[in-house]
Amino acid sequence: MAFLNVVKSGHLLNESNLLYATLIFYSGAATLYLAFGITGLPAYVRYASLATWAGLLANTGAIAHRWYEAGHPPFSSIYEMLLMFVWTLAVLTLIAEKKFGVKVIGTVTMPVAIVGVVLMQLLRTEVHPLVPALQSTWLHVHVTLAMLAYAACALSFALAMMFLIQDKMKTETFLAATSLFTVATYLGVLTRFEKWGGLSVIAWNPEEKSEVFLSRGVRLFVVIPDLGWLLVLVLAAVAAPLVLYLIWRKTQDDGFLTMANRAVFLSILLQVLALVFFVWRARSGLYGSLDAEGLFPTNLSASPFILSGIVGGIFVSLLYLLLLWRREDLERMLPSADELDRITYKTIAIAFPLLTLMIAAGAYWANRTWGSYWSWDPKETWAAITWLVYAGYLHMRITRGWRGRRAAYFAILGFAVVMFTFFGVTYLLPGLHAYA
Repeated sequence: MAFLNVVKSGHLLNESNLLYATLIFYSGAATLYLAFGITGLPAYVRYASLATWAGLLANTGAIAHRWYEAGHPPFSSIYEMLLMFVWTLAVLTLIAEKKFGVKVIGTVTMPVAIVGVVLMQLLRTEVHPLVPALQSTWLHVHVTLAMLAYAACALSFALAMMFLIQDKMKTETFLAATSLFTVATYLGVLTRFEKWGGLSVIAWNPEEKSEVFLSRGVRLFVVIPDLGWLLVLVLAAVAAPLVLYLIWRKTQDDGFLTMANRAVFLSILLQVLALVFFVWRARSGLYGSLDAEGLFPTNLSASPFILSGIVGGIFVSLLYLLLLWRREDLERMLPSADELDRITYKTIAIAFPLLTLMIAAGAYWANRTWGSYWSWDPKETWAAITWLVYAGYLHMRITRGWRGRRAAYFAILGFAVVMFTFFGVTYLLPGLHAYA
């Protein structure tokens, strides 16, 4: 029905429709990869690959359309960088699947791609003329290197997770890690908790399709009643498996571990409920503000990271259930632990030079634009931290012979730093890179 409505509108191949198609195909691919992980049937991974190729084609069409409309490569905003990041991640997923035989890699990488496309649906997509600082060929060089490096880091993260499974890390350890991730996610969301149980979100101007500002740089927040209490309940639910795991560690009573696994299932149901209520309440209705009189609307586009955090928490919890129920089958479908360790190393050995060249290109460009190679801007600082983490990985592997779990932990830490550099710095630590 959605497809027929698009055809009837006469605007089939616009950027928005191509992105919807990308989301549909990537979601289908993620579902099929999960089905392959559950059943082990080769047909599922074959169709998952086809869905990934179809999504990649739609993704490429969206990039081409954006390039044509903007008159320059899509590198100038967080939306455009996400567009390129997701494309590169899909390409690397197909390469890892075909070249290295890691057929379940899509169970990790495609959910990351889905969250990226969901974010793109919410971010501002208007084409604006490039600001003077971005009117340089070095923009293309710098951002291309960044997106290639970040996608390679995402792939190394997925490979490291596969390695930990094949290296016989205990399933209950994954339980603690996934619960800790979801707890951290909801603690971040609940920084917007207001008295009387409301959730504070940014007001939205539907006519201008932009956030509402009280003054320069000061956003207007509105409070959605009772939503905060629901998210507190969800936080308690996602924390319950971690608490039960800690009790199990102390008592060695397997009954607590059984309860923890059941609590994961309950937490998924509550997270889905929270997602439904958040989407419903944020998309409709007028809400009061603690900072101004009157009622103001909000929109999902005003809170993209709250939405993506909830979706991410659901995906992580589902992946844990897949591991819990089908671990032996997953181990049979994966390459050996040594092979996965070697592939992870190869991926980081590709990502690190790209990160190095990205920083060098950015420094040269900064000197030409601002007259200084390095300004200790938050984005620059965190890019350097990212480089140091991966440099540490390579140093310890080459000089100290680090292999196995310690190397995998480094790869996972590196990707966490990459994600903070990509998203967190942009929205939490404004600076010279405010446009990116």
